[in-house]
Amino acid sequence: MLIAATSYPFLNVLWDILIFFAWVIFIWIAITVLIDVFRRHDISGWAKAAWVVFVVVLPWIGVLTYLIFNHTGMNERREREGRAAQAQFDEYVRKAAGTGGPASEIAKAKELLDNGTITQEEFEAIKARAVRTSSV
Repeated sequence: MLIAATSYPFLNVLWDILIFFAWVIFIWIAITVLIDVFRRHDISGWAKAAWVVFVVVLPWIGVLTYLIFNHTGMNERREREGRAAQAQFDEYVRKAAGTGGPASEIAKAKELLDNGTITQEEFEAIKARAVRTSSV
């Protein structure tokens, strides 16, 4: 048992760990690139297919090329999807909490207006938002 341990030096173990995690990170980035390719609405199906073939056939070059040319677009799409998901979640929470609908929001805003907490313009904005969200 001790003989087997001496045939595999500690630096080789560290190197293997480094290589393993480099591959894990690369696979993670490649999957992220492929997800971004399929979520894009600004390119055609043929362009998506070309990117997929490029990433699969020449993975290192394909992933690096996509990241170099589309890095800002990836970030913008991810932020936009995050905001949309957050808005959808907020709307769900509002509906599940049972706020009473737009009439309740307008009544609360009217109470704040009568107390002098908000101005007439703020009241009108709240009222318009409540009516707009109820019609959606």
